[in-house]
Amino acid sequence: MRIAMVSEHASPLAALGGVDAGGQNVYVARLSEELARRGHDVTVYTRRDGTGLPDRVPLPGGAVVEHVPAGPPEAVPKDDLLPHMPAFGAHLARAWRHDRPDVVHAHFWMSGRAALLGARPHGIPVVQTFHALGTVKRRHQGWRDTSPPERLAAEREIALACARVLATCSDEVSELAAMGVPADHVSVVPCGVDAEHFRPGAAAAPRPGAAVPPRRQRHRLLTCGRLVRRKGYEQAVRALTRIPDAELVVAGGPPADRLARDQEARRLWHLAHRAGVADRVRLIGAVDPADMPALMGSADLVLCTPVYEPFGIVPLEAMACGVPVVATDVGGHRDSVADGTTGRLVPPEDPEAVAAAVRDLLADDARRRDYGSAGRARVLARYTWRRVADGVEDVHRQVLTPPTTTGHATTYATGRMTTGHVIPKEVA
Repeated sequence: MRIAMVSEHASPLAALGGVDAGGQNVYVARLSEELARRGHDVTVYTRRDGTGLPDRVPLPGGAVVEHVPAGPPEAVPKDDLLPHMPAFGAHLARAWRHDRPDVVHAHFWMSGRAALLGARPHGIPVVQTFHALGTVKRRHQGWRDTSPPERLAAEREIALACARVLATCSDEVSELAAMGVPADHVSVVPCGVDAEHFRPGAAAAPRPGAAVPPRRQRHRLLTCGRLVRRKGYEQAVRALTRIPDAELVVAGGPPADRLARDQEARRLWHLAHRAGVADRVRLIGAVDPADMPALMGSADLVLCTPVYEPFGIVPLEAMACGVPVVATDVGGHRDSVADGTTGRLVPPEDPEAVAAAVRDLLADDARRRDYGSAGRARVLARYTWRRVADGVEDVHRQVLTPPTTTGHATTYATGRMTTGHVIPKEVA
């Protein structure tokens, strides 16, 4: 197949850890590489955000990134990109007039707008992955939500106009249904993780020069990801007041030498001082992706405590490393973390529940080992990029040859059957 990936703000080439660079970038990069390795012709279209960027950049495995001129050739916050989507879509329409893909796969709602503008004149089917829904963001962030006011209506319009919605977790199917999107218009394929890179034992043999800080306490808790408020790091800091003999390492955000200028880092530092745990909280800033397995392997537990999470790749990375997870019972965590088997699910915004789960697991070495082994097995069975690509391939083929509808969402390799949905196959 000739596959066009449209990812307007999340380039596969971006350095991770910034406010607008995270799991979506990883998803687009790894999925594109895996599909290209299978012989598909994959081009990723992303907005040009620098004057010196080449027009086309090859990715490992054979995919290509094409930089689209849409708006100023400089970094622009994703929430300010909407006015530039007509230009993005017009560029796609011109490019596809001469080089038509079989299927277009759009990532994020603004990409969906551009993709539909580019695909409609040529009758190309569009698959839409939102990665995050505006309804959820607005519900949890309220006045802090900086999304354009058109987002909620636009997402519904895109979902109904595209050939198929590819959701990443079961919760998203329910959110889409509340927006009026029929279940039989949705397939569920989860995100994935590189289980060869994230593996048990990485901490025993870290990369030369790896930035894995030495342990200062008997136990180490790790939390990592983009350094933004919704990730709920404050819940982990507050929980630490109830967990003796443990340190909390927070990885993510700008490089360590720029943390003092980061608003969220300063907020967490002040919170740790007020809570009396500043000597046990360590913000280490951005970590080279090559060093993340060793850092994860150095922890007794990985904490994932966001207020909401559209999917959440960090639990998969921890599980792939054989490290148990304590995660909030939200969004994609409900699919990926098997409560009582690979980790614990706790209510969001409840530091006491986080602390209780952590204390329980830190007191039981055997159970932590069992959870770690089960987590690794779960990842290998359901969340490798090979299995994710299997599901995405099936969805792409569906829109080229639409199957008979069943009245239910189709779910691939998520590890959980949800009431009202069917799992038509187990991805091999």
